[in-house]
Amino acid sequence: MASIAGCIMTSHVAAIGRAIDGGLQEDPYWKPFFDGFQPVHRWLEAARPDVAVVIYNDHGLNFFLDKMPTFAIGAAPEYRNADEGWGLATIPPFRGHPELSWHMIESIMAEEFDLTTCQEMLVDHALVNPMRLLWPGSTDWPVSIVPIDINTVQHPLPSARRCWRFGEAIGRAINSYEEDLRVVVVGTGGLSHQLYGKRPGFINQEFDLEFMDSLTKDPVWATGYSTQELAELAGTEGVELLMWLAARATLLGDARKVTANYHIPISTTATGLMLLEPAQ
Repeated sequence: MASIAGCIMTSHVAAIGRAIDGGLQEDPYWKPFFDGFQPVHRWLEAARPDVAVVIYNDHGLNFFLDKMPTFAIGAAPEYRNADEGWGLATIPPFRGHPELSWHMIESIMAEEFDLTTCQEMLVDHALVNPMRLLWPGSTDWPVSIVPIDINTVQHPLPSARRCWRFGEAIGRAINSYEEDLRVVVVGTGGLSHQLYGKRPGFINQEFDLEFMDSLTKDPVWATGYSTQELAELAGTEGVELLMWLAARATLLGDARKVTANYHIPISTTATGLMLLEPAQ
């Protein structure tokens, strides 16, 4: 049976791709951020996952405001990126795992989550940057992927509680797949930031750290807030923490923190990183 080796949550700021392309990993501005991934690289080398299930939010590359699904999942043999206007590099395509994707689609639908199923799917910086951070320098990706998109752009948004339950359904779907696969779940986005409106540049370090701490001590803590309350606490784009919640929920129980890093700011965003394993 498939099993989840661990869960990685990380920010996906578009500027990260430019920093990678420019070789800025040792630059004083960027070094504290990139250094946080070194324990994760060691863990991935030891865990050697076969598949990465990546929970992210699309920013208009694949879905736009005229057609915005709440939950979408890829079932394609490969996934490519394209220019989003950030000047980010086009990189080698990611291999899909259609068999696992279709199993997950059927399992999650059976739990009454209505999915948009994508047999063709472009992936943007919210997936590409985390993959480049986790496997730096890769041109032949060591994992296949199953991309899962959660709407955090077009209101109404799914609630934190709904995203938690969605993550649990993803975890059950993975664990019921009969092939012997090791899976890492990646949740991307955030943390607190606001790009538009009356509070551009807003960062709430106190809330970010409390949220990160809750993921091991009281992981459903954030589900007590409405999406409006989360936007007030973390910024309008900070609601991307919904992907962190869904990813954490896939572990289906207690979790142990392997490593974590928090750094501000990258661009105008508070960046976070956590690696969790299922508690033994």
